[in-house]
Amino acid sequence: MAHPPRIPVQLPWGTSVVYFVTLSEKERRSAWANSTFFDAFLTTANRLTERGLWHIRAAVIMPDHLHLLATPLKNRDQSVGNLSGALKRWINKKFDKPSWEWQGGSFDRLLRANEQAEQKWNYMRENPVRAGLVERWEDWPWSIGIREAME
Repeated sequence: MAHPPRIPVQLPWGTSVVYFVTLSEKERRSAWANSTFFDAFLTTANRLTERGLWHIRAAVIMPDHLHLLATPLKNRDQSVGNLSGALKRWINKKFDKPSWEWQGGSFDRLLRANEQAEQKWNYMRENPVRAGLVERWEDWPWSIGIREAME
């Protein structure tokens, strides 16, 4: 079934366009919180920026899903589907035959204000603590954008 067309971004021009995006492992297997996946993610995030497509402002890689805050670089109405598709394709290229699969699609939400982005960042960074993986969010090694998430 096709998705309905996305409503164009209707934020004031001075307001940053920031999406909160979640991607998941199809069977929710614990496969992603490791240096190999994290390195593939970082390479992909850099590639998206170098190509002038998206800036990954912050991300937290959990064992079976990932959260990120992303800003389109050139086109405010850039498709989030293109972002998630590029992430999936380019990360997959770093693995010969991954032992995991991406869940179809992604969850995304356009954030309406910088304080919403800050709330999402707080949610993201505390995710490993809520899951009992670390006692302090600062100890989770599979995160980026900790200091610069709100710039």
